[in-house]
Amino acid sequence: MQPACNDTAGCSFFCPCQPVRAIAYHRYGPPSVLEPSDLDELPLAPDQVQVAMHAAGVAPVDTKLRAGLLQHLLPLSLPKVPGRDGAGVITAIGADVQGLQVGDEVCVMPGMLGRGTTLECAVLPQQQVVRKPASLSMQEGAALLQPGASAWIPLLRTARIQPGMRVLIHAGSGAVGSLMVQLAAHLGADVTATCRSSNVDYVAGLGARQVIAYDRDDFSAVREQDVVIDLVGGATHDRSYPLLRRGGHLVWLVAAPIRDRGSEFGVTVTRSLIEEDQQVLQQVVDLAAQGVWRPAISAVLPMAEIARAHQMLEEGAVTRGRLVLEIN
Repeated sequence: MQPACNDTAGCSFFCPCQPVRAIAYHRYGPPSVLEPSDLDELPLAPDQVQVAMHAAGVAPVDTKLRAGLLQHLLPLSLPKVPGRDGAGVITAIGADVQGLQVGDEVCVMPGMLGRGTTLECAVLPQQQVVRKPASLSMQEGAALLQPGASAWIPLLRTARIQPGMRVLIHAGSGAVGSLMVQLAAHLGADVTATCRSSNVDYVAGLGARQVIAYDRDDFSAVREQDVVIDLVGGATHDRSYPLLRRGGHLVWLVAAPIRDRGSEFGVTVTRSLIEEDQQVLQQVVDLAAQGVWRPAISAVLPMAEIARAHQMLEEGAVTRGRLVLEIN
């Protein structure tokens, strides 16, 4: 780190004497550990892009990381800035960056372990940055990449969905599930989805032929599915095996461990791993630009209310789409 210049009048854009305002946590704990923080501005490497952040998505994994529930898998360097995706405007580019320029509106998806998106200025490798579709607002752009990658990879790389396949998607109204329903329907699958009764009409409108309200009806009557996508885990995972035909495929994405009963039921069980792959991120934004899918936003809150956003997620108050923070 270069020493501070102490020249506030002539300070360059990258001078380390200009702190980056952010929300971060310096220890694991409840939502109250999230607090305003001034961080050193990161230098810009040749392959990196600097982005003035306008909006940040709030994902369930953010709450699990903050609470320390994933320390055994993902040990963090604290302080940690949360946020798996966001949107903003490029303010500077490294010498080796190609295809992006200053002034571009972009969507970003930082790696899990580094700085997230709840900050005013992000410095990211180019492979974590893609142009935002003009048809999406900044808030929608902030709700797109992580849910989109979490939908695209399981459906197209893991399950390899083909027209006519019978696909059941658990939690079809959430940020990931709602995009999965839209994409699976676009791919020609016969889509069944589960969700709360209050979201049945919404999920049907996304393209599901059959929607089952798990808080009112029993989804165990469904049978002979080619693919089941588990975004819930726990008892829902255990109850999903009989829904599949023999030779079917159960794909799961949850962080908690599951009991693999694939051999008992004659099905394949695969955990779909999500990665920051620029080719995937480009596919995600291309599908949005083509109108194949659109991210849903449950609410937009100011960045200062991030603790409230985490609490809402932990209390199960978010059942449709993604919470988004507006960065001032």
